[in-house]
Amino acid sequence: MKQQTNTVALAGNLWINRADDKFLGGERIRLLEKIGELGSITKAAKSVGISYKTAWDTINLINNLSEKPLVDRLAGGKGGGGTSLTAEGKKVITQFNTIQEEHKRFLDNLADRLGDTDSLYQFLRRISMKVSARNTFAGTVTAIIKGAVNAEVTLSLKGGIPLTAVVTNGAIDNLGLAVGTEAYAIIKASSIIIGTDLHDAKISARNVFCGTINKIIEGPVNTEVDVEIGGGNIVSAVITHGSSARLELKVGGHACALFKASSVIIGVS
Repeated sequence: MKQQTNTVALAGNLWINRADDKFLGGERIRLLEKIGELGSITKAAKSVGISYKTAWDTINLINNLSEKPLVDRLAGGKGGGGTSLTAEGKKVITQFNTIQEEHKRFLDNLADRLGDTDSLYQFLRRISMKVSARNTFAGTVTAIIKGAVNAEVTLSLKGGIPLTAVVTNGAIDNLGLAVGTEAYAIIKASSIIIGTDLHDAKISARNVFCGTINKIIEGPVNTEVDVEIGGGNIVSAVITHGSSARLELKVGGHACALFKASSVIIGVS
């Protein structure tokens, strides 16, 4: 009978963070590589062993956080649409793989210099973490208006799209927010209202983003709706199935995503 060894190899996961959120790691890079190879989110998701919904949400998050979209999606058409990497997407994959190679060399060299790597390995595992958010947008602070208790913060997202948040004055100080600061906004999908034909409507919500519906996932109770609002930004909302039917929402159709400034969480790296 072969005796089982307890040898521990030095290992670590490489992640590139943006706006204090995990932007790109090995798993996401593999998904991007498969999209470039197969030209389909469905096939790429199956190849890397994740669901289609997880793959789609991941691509939305990556495109929202990147300076330029890394993935292009074509809906409809004779071939039923497709997915491809942009020039920026191909460039990012090459850069990440270069960093990954240097990271591996570093770990191999460190393993040679260290005797017992078990404690270091456990430390690396403890400090690793995963962040999940349906709507995460990177931007730059363009205005701050302070009141007695709260402050209004305006972020400029990709494409120059303004997003307004209301946070406490204490949060402004704690985060060190100022005009020109890079920050990110997080909004829960359940906090977003979907409407149609709202261009001339008078609404109290400060954030009204109109665009094109690029995905609808129907459920028996709730429906997920993704609206592309320009600049590579996609807003995900979860509404009731009845509301989706009443609004007659369709992929490719026009819709607006609304949410209150108080529903926005602001963070900085």
